[in-house]
Amino acid sequence: MTARKWLNRKVVGIGEAMVEFAPVGDNLYRRGFAGDTLNTCWHIAKIVEDHAQVGFFTRVGMDAFSTEFLGFLAASGLESDAIARDRERSIGLYVISLNGVERSFSYWRETSAARRLADDFDLLLAAIDGAGLIHISGITLAIIGAQGRRNLLKALDAARARGGVVSYDPNARPRLWSDAAEMRRALHEALEVTDIALPSFDDEAALWGDANPEATAKRMAAAGVREIAVKNGRGATALFFEETITHAPTPEVTSIRDTTGAGDSFNAGYLAGRLVGMSPMRACELGQGIAGEIIGHFGALAPEPTLRRFRSAIRDHVSKC
Repeated sequence: MTARKWLNRKVVGIGEAMVEFAPVGDNLYRRGFAGDTLNTCWHIAKIVEDHAQVGFFTRVGMDAFSTEFLGFLAASGLESDAIARDRERSIGLYVISLNGVERSFSYWRETSAARRLADDFDLLLAAIDGAGLIHISGITLAIIGAQGRRNLLKALDAARARGGVVSYDPNARPRLWSDAAEMRRALHEALEVTDIALPSFDDEAALWGDANPEATAKRMAAAGVREIAVKNGRGATALFFEETITHAPTPEVTSIRDTTGAGDSFNAGYLAGRLVGMSPMRACELGQGIAGEIIGHFGALAPEPTLRRFRSAIRDHVSKC
């Protein structure tokens, strides 16, 4: 597998940002900010440093949490100039509940400003102008509604025509959709404007009946996606690239505390690796490493000390190119 030659390392993630309350002990919670595409972009920014320009596009309110979120982005090194503010709505919120290491979520997002992030097509198009990589998810598609999806797919098609690359994690969440038919239709339509797909096999098997990760990769490849990494929990990641499927064994992790954000952090490592020219296999190993660190901690974002070795991997690769 050869490395992708990236000419433009400007990254823009599109999606929902929420206030997160993550358990850290008995009846104790740490308050932060998270969201699937946000988690991915945050980790990319943290490990690539000045080797890429990373931004995030969403819509937030005028409330105190929304203002603090914008400060959080700035402190994290993510560009936020394009983010719209809504005088009628606020930022969403969720709380993580743990049963052992498995998690469940309680959400307050029905009046989230992020649901309107794609209502203004011109604003959306301007937000991704000049981006070399645009990252979206099925959750993004679910919350923005039918018209928002039409605007988003149209904008992504225009960005690809200018040389942009679209990465997409289907992240199927049935509770966000009116029915399974709408979810299947919308998630499949997004594949038509996708260059890199980053699905989770358990989601895809439940939605489409795929027998194994290879079946997921083949189905997405048939829809025109040219690069695919199928995450599979403890199982091997299936990689599709240049018409070939290979497998990357997932390293064993023994100290699992919270699986929140594991898939998002894998996406970050994979995309960061590809941005700097790593092969899909090497980028996959980077993604698996970050995901392994995430599940050893509470919450969706990795503590700073755990990111150092991944940052070093990026630097070492760039220095050798």
